[in-house]
Amino acid sequence: MADRVAALHQGFQARYLSFDELTAQLQAWAEAFPSFVRLRSIGNSREGRPLWLLTIGVEPDRVRPSAWVDGNMHATELCGSSVALTIAEDLIRLHAEPDGGSAFPASVRARLREVLVHVLPRMSPDGAEAVLTTGRYVRSVPRDERPNRQHARWIGGDIDGDGLALLVRKRDPGGELVESPEVPGLMLPRRLEDEGPFYKVWPEGTIENFTGDVPSPNFLSDNDVDLNRNFPFMWAPEPEQVGAGPYAASEPESRAVIEHTSRSPEIYAWINLHTFGGVFIRPLGHDSDTKMDPGDLALYRQLGQWAEELTGYPMVSGFHDFLYEPGKPLHGDLSDFAYHQRGAVSYVVELWDLFAQLGAPRKKPFVEHYAHLTRDELVRLGKWDAVQNASRLLRPWRPFMHPQLGQVEVGGLDPRVGISNPPYEMLPKICAQHSAHALRVIALAPSVVVEACAVTNLGGDLRSVELTVANHGYLPTYVLSSAKKLPWNEPLHVDVRCEGASLASPTEAHREVGHLDGWGRGLYDDEASIFFQRSRGSTGKKTLRWVVRGAGKLTFRIGSCRTGFFEHVMDI
Repeated sequence: MADRVAALHQGFQARYLSFDELTAQLQAWAEAFPSFVRLRSIGNSREGRPLWLLTIGVEPDRVRPSAWVDGNMHATELCGSSVALTIAEDLIRLHAEPDGGSAFPASVRARLREVLVHVLPRMSPDGAEAVLTTGRYVRSVPRDERPNRQHARWIGGDIDGDGLALLVRKRDPGGELVESPEVPGLMLPRRLEDEGPFYKVWPEGTIENFTGDVPSPNFLSDNDVDLNRNFPFMWAPEPEQVGAGPYAASEPESRAVIEHTSRSPEIYAWINLHTFGGVFIRPLGHDSDTKMDPGDLALYRQLGQWAEELTGYPMVSGFHDFLYEPGKPLHGDLSDFAYHQRGAVSYVVELWDLFAQLGAPRKKPFVEHYAHLTRDELVRLGKWDAVQNASRLLRPWRPFMHPQLGQVEVGGLDPRVGISNPPYEMLPKICAQHSAHALRVIALAPSVVVEACAVTNLGGDLRSVELTVANHGYLPTYVLSSAKKLPWNEPLHVDVRCEGASLASPTEAHREVGHLDGWGRGLYDDEASIFFQRSRGSTGKKTLRWVVRGAGKLTFRIGSCRTGFFEHVMDI
């Protein structure tokens, strides 16, 4: 069986897969393991590509605690798909092989086999395909549907016929950039002492509505919606939030995710895979940690400790460390939607620590890494590309007569492998590290069980039936303290069905259990104090009693929409 799983691997840890290759990988798993792998589309992109969702777990139609993994919602961030597929493959191996092919102890493997895991490896298939086939920059989706189209703007595309859309540079005494004397072809910010020649650098492509003046490029210039600003939590329109789209969930990709997950209150964990940076980003995204639920914060401290141990990446606050403008929260973010509206333990992973490769010191706030690279660090990037990245990043500049700009050169940075995503040679290690972290998080699932049951004769044909319902999982049945208030986060209940016997009090056929705590505490919560090391009371279990008349069979249906349901049968 081990060879069977390995034989189905179609290279996603050695290269970045096209949509057809990704589809073939998912279909191969679904066909090989129909008893615990299911493949379906939850919608279609604007260009008609299915949004493939792979569900892994026995009895995939049985509702129970579930985790969600998605990747590649930003078109250039292809490594997210590779890591998502690795998580899926590791879970498939866990079900297919006796020891699960895992370093986890048997108890953790057993817990992972109880959970359903949904993997959406590519949220923006149209965008990823455009990036893979043309090299052009696409933020999320390669379309522009806004009505205001009469202004001059850049339209990216291949103009010199080499199959790629990279950059153009043009000599200009007012240019802000200069070529590195140490790394040929690498463009650097201009300094006072530089002798030139100086350059303007723009996207490879043409200017729509060109009047002679060159417009400034924008990172959303030809794809106006950023999927990660299109979710409903704290959604805000343009211009308050760039990339928001005309309304929340306006895009088929984001709408499909929202509709599917909003029908699935059992999702307790949500992992949103991005690139690049080498960091985990946790809630809160819109407010200070002082306003965060203390129980939630303790849980994220635990996840952050595992992140450092397993990947070397820190876990930081979205509000404190990842605002592009201080005090101005992002709106319409998927991870915020998952945490606040779906009550899930959610976080972002920015895969691929390029900054560590350059020897850049860790900055605070973390977001400054992206804008505060020195010239020396950029030169190290160019040298690193030649030695560690097979020169995939820097393409030679070639002369070209642009139809609007005249004599230019085409080439420069191809950021797909080396900036936006790691080199192929580094993919296996990155995939393994982040799958190990994801599986730890998935193993935190609440686990509702019947811990004990007993029958006592009361005389005559009456019997007392006791049932103890307990949560043996790390997380409570409400998952997050902050999520208790969500209207659908209902407590556990028990429904009793009798065959032969009958309840002495028929109104007790439906009983509320309430929410049950898990055994987890997070990290550095108040109860871990060395001078008052105490456990909580019986908050993780509850015993219910019924009086039953006669003999027969009792079937107890136990659960909630948050945890799913299971049945326990007793003969009395």
